Amino acid sequence: MSLAPAGRFAPSPSADLHIGNLRTAVLAWLFARSTGRRFLLRVEDLDDRTFADVGARQVEDLSAIGLTWDGQVEWQTTHRVRYDAIIDQLAADGRLYECYCSRKDIAAAPRAPHAPQGAYPGTCRELTDAERDERRAETGRPPALRLRTDTFVGTVTDLLHGSYTGIVDDFVVRRGDGVAAYNLAVVVDDADAGIDQVVRGDDLLSSSPRQAYLARLLGYPVPTYAHVPLVLNADGARLAKRDGAVTLAEIGVDRALHQISASLGWPALDLDGMLRRFDPVDLPRNPWIYQPV
Repeated sequence: MSLAPAGRFAPSPSADLHIGNLRTAVLAWLFARSTGRRFLLRVEDLDDRTFADVGARQVEDLSAIGLTWDGQVEWQTTHRVRYDAIIDQLAADGRLYECYCSRKDIAAAPRAPHAPQGAYPGTCRELTDAERDERRAETGRPPALRLRTDTFVGTVTDLLHGSYTGIVDDFVVRRGDGVAAYNLAVVVDDADAGIDQVVRGDDLLSSSPRQAYLARLLGYPVPTYAHVPLVLNADGARLAKRDGAVTLAEIGVDRALHQISASLGWPALDLDGMLRRFDPVDLPRNPWIYQPV
């Protein structure tokens, strides 16, 4: 049975949500609810720099500002079997290869002809079995697994940015520690949940061509993307704890909602009021410069 269309918010529990994260969550909820979609919440806790107690507080904060979601909160660490099955499928299809490169190795390696700046240079792509054994002995660490792609770039259509072309290199699908990489996990989870609308910060726009490529390769529908502007501090840098009162515990629910509403050009509204006014066409296209009051 096919699932009803859905949007989602998927925070990483590395730190408490700040006003910028909360604003993105509200926008994801508005996009979903205004189009009759289900809204799902997924905690992306695969990284070893994430914490279960932080994730629990994030869920509490989202509930406190009035966000509602359908079904139970999903935690990525419960889906490892799902990711391994897809990785095994890609390996059986000859789409993966071992990579022993460190970030330093990648930065120092010459680029492949016609490859864009920032693309993986293909250092380990065509290693022989003997060369792989040699690299394994040299590094003393297990390899990452990279996807063998057949292009350097891909294009997606974004509701706010229009047509966007970015890198589609041989990106990592499983890290050297055996954990599924971000680009694979989000594609698999979104498809499994029926998510066809991805609303998130525009710092992740560059990930979309890789994810769309993988979705097509696996036979999944490519979701509709909407990458919303970030929230920046007075210096134009990404918002951080040092910028003052930025978490919900410091700001308070009513004030946080009013600040988010004002950032979208509206008077002080609650979520229902925002939903009644919401139209993606009218959304600001520039970052919100946050000024703690």
